[in-house]
Amino acid sequence: MPNIRTRQKLSGAYFTPDDVAASLVRWAVHSDSDRMLDPSCGDGQFIARHRNAVGIEQDIRSAHEAMERAPWALVHEGDFFSWASETTERFDCAAGNPPFIRYQTFSGAVREKAAALCRSLGAEFSGLASSWAPFLVATASLLKPGGRMAFVVPAEIGHAPYAVPLLSYLVANFTTVHVVAVREKLFPDLSEDCWLLYADGLGGSTDHIRFTVCDRFVPAAKPPRAMRRVGVAEWRSQWKSRLRPYLLSDPVREAYLNVAGRGETRRLGDIASVGIGYVSGANDFFHLRPSDADRWDIPKRFLHPTVRNGRSLPSRAVTKANVATWLRDDEQVLLLRLPKSSDLPASVMRYLSTDTAKLASSAYKCRSRDPWFSVPDVNVPDYFLSYMSGEQPSLVANRADCTCTNSVHAVRLKSRDGVKHLKAWGTPLVQLSTELEGHPLGGGMLKLEPREATQIVLAEAVDQFSMSLFAEATDTLRTWRHHGRQS
Repeated sequence: MPNIRTRQKLSGAYFTPDDVAASLVRWAVHSDSDRMLDPSCGDGQFIARHRNAVGIEQDIRSAHEAMERAPWALVHEGDFFSWASETTERFDCAAGNPPFIRYQTFSGAVREKAAALCRSLGAEFSGLASSWAPFLVATASLLKPGGRMAFVVPAEIGHAPYAVPLLSYLVANFTTVHVVAVREKLFPDLSEDCWLLYADGLGGSTDHIRFTVCDRFVPAAKPPRAMRRVGVAEWRSQWKSRLRPYLLSDPVREAYLNVAGRGETRRLGDIASVGIGYVSGANDFFHLRPSDADRWDIPKRFLHPTVRNGRSLPSRAVTKANVATWLRDDEQVLLLRLPKSSDLPASVMRYLSTDTAKLASSAYKCRSRDPWFSVPDVNVPDYFLSYMSGEQPSLVANRADCTCTNSVHAVRLKSRDGVKHLKAWGTPLVQLSTELEGHPLGGGMLKLEPREATQIVLAEAVDQFSMSLFAEATDTLRTWRHHGRQS
């Protein structure tokens, strides 16, 4: 039987601190007669705080705990999306902490049912959506006109593409949509940062999102009064439907947009293509040490030096001297790069006939290609860009004819003229741009998807005052993603 932490990870259930749960119920419930729904009630922490409550819980053990904790409540065991698709019940309000199940495990029939339900309500989620966003759309559909809801949500609501359909649905269906960004972790033991969401007035609509920024959560009977109004049109057009830039002051955002909009300013995608490196499908098999290559007598023409991850990147450039050091240290950095032709030397065929090779050939990526041993999309980029980083992403020139795995981004210049624009790399503007265009991953890390990297702003002629603003703003966003914090 899985232990409690394993059960939590699989179900996405992490139980809410008492003061947070108490506040959210107070935000949602306006009178004792209000009927409240918790669509993922867990052990009953929310429904125990209101006498007229209904909870749904798919984990049998947690459902029984909820029944014991709130014996007056009605608790349904089972999948919420199935129940929501069939029930005729409607509620005055809803509160809770939806499961944070990522798309990799939010799959199969449950995902299909969730997607179909949300689609019928006008919210179209991609296959990469985590479960909490469809959960909230489905929950909203069960409210009576004028209804309210208050939930814990991942901080991903501030930057994830799949949060856009949710927020778009909310502003189109509620008169008030309020997001409360909390810097200090609500769940200290999780890498996941959490914010709060309040929506009121089902049946109406709004042209702005209320956004509150606070260092730590303070229990309250109502959502915070201090907030800024984020225009929906501005949120969509200027900030690509991200709320995270609004963690910064108005002057910083204005200065950033000013520089980004200049005619001479370039974005990385204007001067270069950014893509992932190759996917071998069996890294230990396809990456050899020099000693392995010698032992198997693999001809050098089939071996290509590669950058396997961002940790191996030097600060400025990968040089032939770096590669020589890797080889001297017998590091596993030689990619076995074989053509699709089966006319291979006997020594290579012996290597492809080993038990290790048989195991590699059965891996998903390998068995999906023909022939299995020929790794596709092996290219030599002009630069390497770190995919995940602590303080800031590294852009490193490739002066050693190396290739790279998909753990590092491959940057290819569209023309040699692009080099001059890359001189801005490392400036406060570019550092801020990587924070705004990338997104927090958890554990203090910053992640840059290829499409995000193409949006990084490159400009050299920036006044000193703006540079100072950008440096301070970068520190602010690093603080929000807890860079340097011990987890």
